[in-house]
Amino acid sequence: MSFPWAQHYEPKHPVMKWVDERLPLPRLVFSAVGAGYPVPRNLNWFWNFGVLAGLALMVQIITGVTLAMHYAANGAIAFDSVEHIMRDVNYGWLLRYTHANGASMFLAVVYIHMGRGLFYGSYKAPREMVWLLGVVIFLLMMATAFMGYVLPWGQMSFWGAQVITGFFSAIPIVGEPIRIWLLGGYAPDDAALNRFFSLHYLLPFVIAGVIILHIWALHMYGSNNPTGVEVKDEQDTVPFHPYYTAKDGFGVGVFFLIFATFVFFQPNMLGHPDNYIPANPLSTPAHIVPEWYFLPFYAILKSFTFNFLWIEAKLWGVLAMFGSILLLFFLPWLDTSPVRSAKYRPTYRIFLAILLVDVLVLGYVGGAEPIARNVILGQIATAYYFAHFLIILPIVSATERPRPLPNSITEAVLKGETGSAGDTAFPERALPAE
Repeated sequence: MSFPWAQHYEPKHPVMKWVDERLPLPRLVFSAVGAGYPVPRNLNWFWNFGVLAGLALMVQIITGVTLAMHYAANGAIAFDSVEHIMRDVNYGWLLRYTHANGASMFLAVVYIHMGRGLFYGSYKAPREMVWLLGVVIFLLMMATAFMGYVLPWGQMSFWGAQVITGFFSAIPIVGEPIRIWLLGGYAPDDAALNRFFSLHYLLPFVIAGVIILHIWALHMYGSNNPTGVEVKDEQDTVPFHPYYTAKDGFGVGVFFLIFATFVFFQPNMLGHPDNYIPANPLSTPAHIVPEWYFLPFYAILKSFTFNFLWIEAKLWGVLAMFGSILLLFFLPWLDTSPVRSAKYRPTYRIFLAILLVDVLVLGYVGGAEPIARNVILGQIATAYYFAHFLIILPIVSATERPRPLPNSITEAVLKGETGSAGDTAFPERALPAE
């Protein structure tokens, strides 16, 4: 999407002019994140999390490459190599704790970023490709995080790999060959550790490439905004620099303060103590749990405890776990409401809040002991998760009467984001002005 009022890059210095004529990289940067990129003027703090996600990825790549120089992907010494990094490498403890907690910070930022997209309808036309590429990034992140969790080769690492890869064997005919192919054998050992280490090293660079496509797709139509109303003229926008670079800079400062609090004061708070015990194939931990960011999906996996039709419970769990993520790919077409932002969709906003509580319940169940009460709670929460996307969302989209929309972003900013019934873009489905 081209903005006729956007500024154009004109280098003044002879050197910059020479570079720009032969490799227009300065022009590209100016148009992507500089004064040449107009952005809606009403973006709130939730729009900071895209930049924070990119920054977190950079931290992970830098610390990960450095740690790889000292790590040994061998089952006999992998655990000892991590301890060597912590005790003998200069600032190795800082690198390891930054990388380990950085994974949690990265996933937390991405979850908030996705939640913002759900609330403000950033997945709706014409930005479907931005959302779809974002879900691809999320899947790649989950794969990277899982394989990275295996590398310390502690008790939870080993048995996490054993349990998660074991679920592939539930797939008829091809399941067991896939599991053997993933592990390089019949159980996690040196072959699996080498494969996971190689992929864990590679995938962050793949994620960086998809992020470039994600940003490219975003720049095709510009950023969404809290009202969901499209940009109409120059008054609706401000240059990305210096307005949002300054705002993002403040967010980055807060982010690193929180990050530093975990790294320096609670470095093991988000991990599991059993992972400081060397992997032992002959000793199963009392309670096997993944990292916190996988707990909702782990709860869905565990919620299927009985066979249904001709499919075993184990396979239902695997299908449900992957299906809970694949559902997000179809979200732009499941939500047919012409209004983007939940600020103007009161019914949708209620069910979105219930979904948030439901995901938190799944997270609790994923980390809790599998007693009868927790299993039933997980089954109810799993049922609601799928019902929200497949039943509730399409019905709400078709029947909800949204509040009036403002005529423009500028009007929303100057009038406190309230419009009139006569001004709404969908008067036949709008309620009287409040």
